[in-house]
Amino acid sequence: MRLNRRHTLAAALAVTAAPSLVRAQGAAASWRPTRPIRMIVPFAPGGSNDIVGRIVAEAAGTALGQPIVIENRAGAGSVIGAEAAARAPADGYTILINSAHAAVPAIVARVPYDSVADFTGIAVAGFSPHVLVVNPQVPARTAQELVALLKANPGRYNLATAGIGSSVHITAELLRSTAGVEAELVHYRGGGPAVAALVSGESQLGTPTMASSLGQVRGGTIRALAVASAERSPALPDVPSAPEAGLPGLILEEFFPILAPKGTPPEVLAALGAAFQAAIRQSADKMNEMAGVRPRAGYETSAQVMALVRDGAEQYTRILRAAGVQPE
Repeated sequence: MRLNRRHTLAAALAVTAAPSLVRAQGAAASWRPTRPIRMIVPFAPGGSNDIVGRIVAEAAGTALGQPIVIENRAGAGSVIGAEAAARAPADGYTILINSAHAAVPAIVARVPYDSVADFTGIAVAGFSPHVLVVNPQVPARTAQELVALLKANPGRYNLATAGIGSSVHITAELLRSTAGVEAELVHYRGGGPAVAALVSGESQLGTPTMASSLGQVRGGTIRALAVASAERSPALPDVPSAPEAGLPGLILEEFFPILAPKGTPPEVLAALGAAFQAAIRQSADKMNEMAGVRPRAGYETSAQVMALVRDGAEQYTRILRAAGVQPE
């Protein structure tokens, strides 16, 4: 996601928020969990949220003195798990990581919670571009060859997504609209199952997150044709960027907000924020190596995290409406 204006604003907010950060760090010492914390991942195991969530949860749990247990609650493009988090007691013992959190309002007509008003921000684990990939049996070795193949065979090939409303779905719609191609969307219950379908050939192409597809790309079980970013990714240095591949409009990053239910006490939020921000810094190299996810500064406060979610929802809505996709 290209958010240069937001990044500038976030940096300015980080400076002005410094005194509040000091207060928050002091407040963090006043709350320590006395039992395990549940982190809801609203997708099946093996997807990007599951991978990133497990990496940062391990380090954050060590800092907090209690384990953070991953609970996969897949379904409805993350809505089922996110609703469970929104309805959980606001006591710090249930949190959510969800890269589709900003996308859901753009594509689901009746969401049973408010993606902004019902949550408060803890941290942002990082950012990662999507990847345009194909099953190795597809006779296309470049993005332009794939576009030509799809145009010559409209609707013949299946395009795997991680579920309706997921950032993978948004990227698929962006591909279809900017490249002018037709492919049959197949919505799976998360990034892991979608990538598995690509490996098996059940679906022939996809726009998975780098986190969920990096191992398969490196292992050769799926072929990467382009990274959906303005520049190449250090995690896949030999794969061309979208502009290099002839798809300058295919630029989209997913981001991983970590959220708590609205009403979580300030001292609890401060403790969680301090633990997760330290965990993200500590795990930066591991996240990049395993998932192609890189942290960014400027999301140290709850307000900054939620501003990112709001801006993301606006961008996703613009992409979908330009593609002619309406909420369902």
